[in-house]
Amino acid sequence: MAAGALAFSVMSAIAKLLGSRLPLFELVFGRSLVVLALAAFALQRQGRSFRATEPRLLVHRGLFGFASLVCYFYSVVHLPLADATVIFFLNPVITALVAAVVLREHLGWAEVLLVSVSLSGVVVVARPEFLFGPSGSLDSLAVAAGLLAATFGAGSYVTIRKIQNDPPLLVVLYFSGITCMLSFPFVLRAPVMPSAVDVVLLIVMGVATHVGQLWVTWGFRTERAGRASAVGYLQIVFAAFWGWMFFAEVPDAWTWIGAGIIVGSTLKVVRIHPIR
Repeated sequence: MAAGALAFSVMSAIAKLLGSRLPLFELVFGRSLVVLALAAFALQRQGRSFRATEPRLLVHRGLFGFASLVCYFYSVVHLPLADATVIFFLNPVITALVAAVVLREHLGWAEVLLVSVSLSGVVVVARPEFLFGPSGSLDSLAVAAGLLAATFGAGSYVTIRKIQNDPPLLVVLYFSGITCMLSFPFVLRAPVMPSAVDVVLLIVMGVATHVGQLWVTWGFRTERAGRASAVGYLQIVFAAFWGWMFFAEVPDAWTWIGAGIIVGSTLKVVRIHPIR
């Protein structure tokens, strides 16, 4: 789980770095193309079929994943890296809410209260101007994009829980393929030729995403969800480090207070309502 958190933080840091030079949809397309190639190669090596038994659910997962990835990359580019990561980590809490509605999973009053507490953590991180004044407020559109990324990501995870007969690699293959197809028309509208360095970074970003998915999946399969999730929150620490090292971003006390509220609430929700 720690290695997976590091890999995903590398993905986010590269997306932020490339976001100053390449359009948003080129980042999404480049990342997804590399993951698609890696997933196809892995499936072929395992001798597995590319044919899906639940194609409708895989398409739904791909659509939710595409929307989440676009919103997340937008928030990463326009917010401090640590803040964007903190906001996205509302995802497990929102997943519990969506699962209660879609999958009819039980959601008690304690969990509803913890969801409200988690949202208050986002308010602390975002510091909206009407509450905190103009000093230190984050870009409201980017904060909204981060919340949408977490919400669409919750839709992805709930859909994955409904997929019973297709292996994880095939889920990744369809997700990446759908993301490539949906992002490519936007790339053609205003293409920017990436430099050789940019291409290398896009490949590294895709590889980091792929190995991060493998390591996190392995972590959840070999450890209880609560403990595994706790280690996964190291991604916030890694994001803060990359932000400080490469973008001169130093998280202030509000960011760490908000992160503590969100992390604490989410871990409690995961203990009550395990999400796999």
